Amino acid sequence: MNKRKIRHIAVMCSGGDAPGMNAAVRAAVRAGIYHGFQVTGVVRGYEGLINADFIQMDSRTVGDIIQRGGTMLKTARSERFRTPEGRKTAFENMQAYEIDAIVAIGGNGTFTGGNVFYEEYGIPFVGIPGTIDNDLFGTDFTIGYDTACNTVIDALDKIRDTADAHDRLFFIEVMGRDAGFIALNAGIAAGVEAILLPEEPTDIEVLIERLSKNAKKKKPSSMVIVAEGNTNGGAIEIAKKVNEKFKHYDTKVTIIGHLQRGGSPSCFDRVLASRLGVAAVDTLANLNKYQDIGDTDTYNANVKVMVGVEKDAIVRIPLAETFKKENRKLINPELLEIAQLLAL
Repeated sequence: MNKRKIRHIAVMCSGGDAPGMNAAVRAAVRAGIYHGFQVTGVVRGYEGLINADFIQMDSRTVGDIIQRGGTMLKTARSERFRTPEGRKTAFENMQAYEIDAIVAIGGNGTFTGGNVFYEEYGIPFVGIPGTIDNDLFGTDFTIGYDTACNTVIDALDKIRDTADAHDRLFFIEVMGRDAGFIALNAGIAAGVEAILLPEEPTDIEVLIERLSKNAKKKKPSSMVIVAEGNTNGGAIEIAKKVNEKFKHYDTKVTIIGHLQRGGSPSCFDRVLASRLGVAAVDTLANLNKYQDIGDTDTYNANVKVMVGVEKDAIVRIPLAETFKKENRKLINPELLEIAQLLAL
């Protein structure tokens, strides 16, 4: 095995921001120092690699950030990194600064880029799942998901107050891209009347029938939560379709939007981020051990992975497995049944 030993690691965030990213950065930096690595922060993810926008990190650099939303390292989506020229510049910058490996907090796009980068230049890459959508295969939870759900629940509770006061029907749109995890879990927790998900076909007639039954039972209000990516469109489109045939309630639409990305991370997200940040750096430290004993197979199995949590245990998933279309993370069918039962 003639791979270069890891002595200097880069930590970065990429793609959409998520509450808890700062906690993951903090954990990765301090774990890196514990293992004797030099640690560099990359500002704005892959764009920062291309621009050589680097900052040296130590324990004090990441002090007083665990409770903050957003990310101190900033984040971005990089079109230039999608090109061979952009990746070549990133690699040359890493060589110039003698950076040996990357820890990246992000989602599908981040891991796709890391996988290509390794295939081209052999840079060890460990991904930490950071996305409010919770849609990454190979981990039960992603950093930011719990906080986003709590933000949505808080908004839904407030909307319920005004809906009850005016006999209103609210359609509330939440984030999730093509996944309904936020909508389903927050919808159950807030006791909404219907939850419309990308994973399940939406029958407008069935929805109207359910709302009609609620009206006959003299419910003072109804709330329908709509996950973005729904096959019938967003909350505005669905509200129009329903309002054409169902005029019992005064119909309103609320799109919660980027509120879901911000705010101080929950206890769950802070602990999850801390566990995954340490696990990511441990993975890189272990590569040096595998190299010392000549364990090529184990080295190769861990040189480009995502660290996640399954059944409360740390797992390492090959990077390419996390973004395969056939590995789409599935909604829990038990929660679907519960949502329907409790909406009666």
